[in-house]
Amino acid sequence: MDLSWSHQHLTRRRTLAAATGLAAGALLRPGPALAAAAQYTNPVIWQDFADIDIMRVGDTYYASASTMHYSPGAPVLRSYDLVNWEIAGHAVPVLDFGAKYDLNGARGYVRGIWASSLAYRPSNRTFYWLGQIDFARTYVYTATAVEGPWSRLTTISTPYYDAGLLVDTDDTLYVAYGNTTISVAQLSPDGRNQVRTQEVFRTPSSVGTLEGARFYKINGQYYIFLTRPANGQYILKSSSGPFGPYTMRQVLLDLRGPIPGGGVPHQGGLVRTQSGAWYYMAFVDAYPGGRMPALAPVTWTADGWPVVQLVNGAWGTTYPSPALPAPPRQVTPMTGVDTFDGTSLEPRWEWNHNPDNTKWSVGDGLTLRTATVTHDLYWARNTLTHRIQGPTSTATAQLDHSAMRDGDRAGLALLRDSSAWIGLKRDGGATRVVMVTGLTMDGNWNTTGTGTEIASAPVSGSRIWLRANADVRPGAPRPGTFSYSTDGITFTRLGPAFSMGNDWRFFMGYRFALFNHATQALGGAVRVTRFEVSTP
Repeated sequence: MDLSWSHQHLTRRRTLAAATGLAAGALLRPGPALAAAAQYTNPVIWQDFADIDIMRVGDTYYASASTMHYSPGAPVLRSYDLVNWEIAGHAVPVLDFGAKYDLNGARGYVRGIWASSLAYRPSNRTFYWLGQIDFARTYVYTATAVEGPWSRLTTISTPYYDAGLLVDTDDTLYVAYGNTTISVAQLSPDGRNQVRTQEVFRTPSSVGTLEGARFYKINGQYYIFLTRPANGQYILKSSSGPFGPYTMRQVLLDLRGPIPGGGVPHQGGLVRTQSGAWYYMAFVDAYPGGRMPALAPVTWTADGWPVVQLVNGAWGTTYPSPALPAPPRQVTPMTGVDTFDGTSLEPRWEWNHNPDNTKWSVGDGLTLRTATVTHDLYWARNTLTHRIQGPTSTATAQLDHSAMRDGDRAGLALLRDSSAWIGLKRDGGATRVVMVTGLTMDGNWNTTGTGTEIASAPVSGSRIWLRANADVRPGAPRPGTFSYSTDGITFTRLGPAFSMGNDWRFFMGYRFALFNHATQALGGAVRVTRFEVSTP
């Protein structure tokens, strides 16, 4: 096979789509002895990372994912064994695509970073991220290290919907993209402009919709890996060059997945290991938590078509671990304790829309100064989110609320298009801990409910611990519960269970969210001195 190629999977159901591509890795080189045989369990990441584009560079694996309206966008994940992953950085530092991403007169919910493409270009040792925004244009960002800094290379007027970027063996850049009608574009040598685009395939009506392109060159053949949302995967192959003609073959359809109650693994990417083995990383619809990455080995037929290796006719819950060199280090966990004592936020955090950077700081805990006067949490800037770890996990935040002002609202939410929170209301010089539910949006993501307080208790002093427990096992609406403590040891349940819905149309799953907003005037603040996500 050619140099190792990888990319990520996308899922974008009908109206939404994703884009990602393939990147070239380094030549096989000697390494330490292969790790002892073991097994891994799917999903390999039980957090919401959809539309994965996956690739290998040398002995390191990278993947990118959709983040919609969260900022920074397009997280870049890193692994040394395809099973254990960390968040290394974000390819889109700020969503500077219009005022709506600042919650300034408009909102960007379910817009922003959809499925996009991550690739590596060996000729200049540069990582490329490519994605379309708002069906208007395509943006390309580059970095020499995935941690950043990432900077915008160019804007291309053609919106490459659900695109996959290919760095060909001759260093030419190609993009496969589209929904049902699939096209291929060639970029200029510097990657800044489109020099050619051509339709290469039209999906048969018997198949329906194909999208979520990933683009590869393997053994001299060109492949476009496509999803049939949200239950199938197909692949196109050309022996005549990147512009086709292409023939199509089904990879999977209505395949039983590895998460009980979850959907069919689909829309992802292929990657080749240092030893020549191939894997497919797809994602599984698993709401209310989101879309979870799952990994399966792939073999190839004699005439060059990929075959997913199944277990009892299904995508396996377990497989033998990839035979890979021992990792150079342990990856950074995606859960655990954060005391916000660094100079920047850890990459596991993402804001709901772009933050007002004058209204928050880290170093001695996380200080959130009120940035918006509103009664609607969905309009409040500087709400900081953290993915929920499945199948169940608990977030605990320790807050110093001594600097709150009358009218301020601060707390810990289970955030989605239907939300609830536990937190503090300060009114008339008194502070209460409350549980609020009934924060809702309609199908156009306009607010239909700003919340109703359904339980409360008086609090004194300056510190409180807030806790949210989330059950995100898919297949049905699941409970989220809230509690609080005044000593960090004994927690008191507050309010009834909140039902987290499992509808897919918001795309992103539920998140834990820290917030502080004003309802009267700016000037108040809270300090989060410790935040922990733990699992049973």
